[in-house]
Amino acid sequence: MITALSRQTAVADEAIEMCSVRIGQTLYGVPIMRILEILGKPAKQPVPLAPRYIGGLVHYGGEVLTTVSLRSLLEMREHNAVEDILVFEGVDGYFGLLVDEVDEVMTVLPTEFEGNPSTLDDRRKALFAGTYKLKDRLLVMLDPERLDPVRLAETATA
Repeated sequence: MITALSRQTAVADEAIEMCSVRIGQTLYGVPIMRILEILGKPAKQPVPLAPRYIGGLVHYGGEVLTTVSLRSLLEMREHNAVEDILVFEGVDGYFGLLVDEVDEVMTVLPTEFEGNPSTLDDRRKALFAGTYKLKDRLLVMLDPERLDPVRLAETATA
């Protein structure tokens, strides 16, 4: 027999904690379990002759961290504000994702998820995993594997 408590437990087991970030006015989400660390606005060094989406290099625990600018990937205008960095483990070590601002941790349910619409162009489909329909807004799902600089370089040369 399924009780109200067991239904609540089942729903809680399916819930996903997301770190929400902002780029401009849009809210994006990354599963919290995929983020190794959030760096608050460290200094970054530009990389001459790098693809536009490379946001620079950052000193990270004795290593050099390559950062990817989500703003550049989305072909948005650059701004002068210092960005936050989410750190992920990638194919070839660690990499960072530059975002305008880290927002809040929120809980989403699989029932709120909807895949990419067929009208979305292929380049954006390659970046986004879908969208969570929240009560008063949308949360665009990012998959760190799709944002790994090694994968982006392979995609650009293909």
